[in-house]
Amino acid sequence: MQLNAAYDRALEWLFATQQQGMKLGLDNMRRLLVALDEPQKSLKVIHVAGTNGKGSVCAMLDSVARSAGIRSGLFTSPHLVRFNERIQVDGNPIGDDSVVSGLHRIRKQLREDCYPTFFEITTALALDYFRAADVDLVILETGLGGRLDATNIVTPLASVLTSIDLDHQRWLGNTIDEIAREKAGIIKPAIPVVSVPQTDQVRRVIDQVALERSAPLYYVNRPVSDMFVGLPGSHQGINAALACKTLVHAGFHLTEQEQREGLAKVSWPGRFQRLGTRIVLDGAHNPAATQRLIETWQECVGEERPTVIFGGLREKDLRQMLSVLSKIAARFYIVPVQSRRAAATDEIQALVPENVSSSSFNSVAHALDLARESDELILVTGSLFLVGEVLALLQPTRGTFQTSNQ
Repeated sequence: MQLNAAYDRALEWLFATQQQGMKLGLDNMRRLLVALDEPQKSLKVIHVAGTNGKGSVCAMLDSVARSAGIRSGLFTSPHLVRFNERIQVDGNPIGDDSVVSGLHRIRKQLREDCYPTFFEITTALALDYFRAADVDLVILETGLGGRLDATNIVTPLASVLTSIDLDHQRWLGNTIDEIAREKAGIIKPAIPVVSVPQTDQVRRVIDQVALERSAPLYYVNRPVSDMFVGLPGSHQGINAALACKTLVHAGFHLTEQEQREGLAKVSWPGRFQRLGTRIVLDGAHNPAATQRLIETWQECVGEERPTVIFGGLREKDLRQMLSVLSKIAARFYIVPVQSRRAAATDEIQALVPENVSSSSFNSVAHALDLARESDELILVTGSLFLVGEVLALLQPTRGTFQTSNQ
């Protein structure tokens, strides 16, 4: 897909802001939104945080809402192929022209003493766009953590906590208690919060924060059992129950048929996504998500061992991820990820368990070509960035792969 020059220039400017790295805190975000006349104040929001399952739950919330005739805005990250995927209204990505005009509007508001990050600008762009689109409901996914995440400037109808586990320790803390407290930072005074079952350790933190803030707290303990869920894996049943219960606590009255239709239609690319009969893509990027991937593979595929094409980021627990994947892998093909945070292929290969053969490649395209010469199944995993690159290679109609480190 040929991108127009103005769109190219706008994204070039936006992606250049990644050189500042990540910065947790809300001061710049508040100043930026004030300059944009505070779009978040006119929006009805469901705010979603957690370690794993955030994207799936957001997709379910969006799909069920749309089945109920609710005009929805969906904000998620990262994108897989094109930046526009991050911001959607009624299932349609933001248009290139709206990206250009929205970023131009934001850029005019910037001052030298308030220069926001890539994710702050993207969040502001989404909120401004949703206001202009006059949506009925915004489903807002945190980028990293919760308490100091750029999205945590909203007062939502309900807060959502998906499964919480170890990840992003560099920014969120080295213990599960510290990470849980950061995620629970989205809980607002007197605003209902809905959570999947958590470990005892995590639950104690959530219970304490909710009590301190007088926030009604609800745990979803049973998965949906009589409705088909469009996302594969038995673990999605509890996510589906979470999505439906959250919409109810947010004040939306849904019929059983609306819930049934929304859950059946839900789609979330890059999460156990099948391409043809041989290739599965899954963006699992921490040990807990990788374990769920293994369980889903065994449920949906069985005992057949795939060639695993794997790449990941330096800050991830790649050794443990590879150890989990070795339970099903016939062999590993280690490939680079298009990110400045990517781990080198030789570093990753050194972590592969000795009982599984491995090879490293200079590109994922080369690894794919070799893997497709055999009749074995192929599993691409380790990073959503890697999954996005493969989607762009195998489904070129989705557009040109746009590198992003967020």
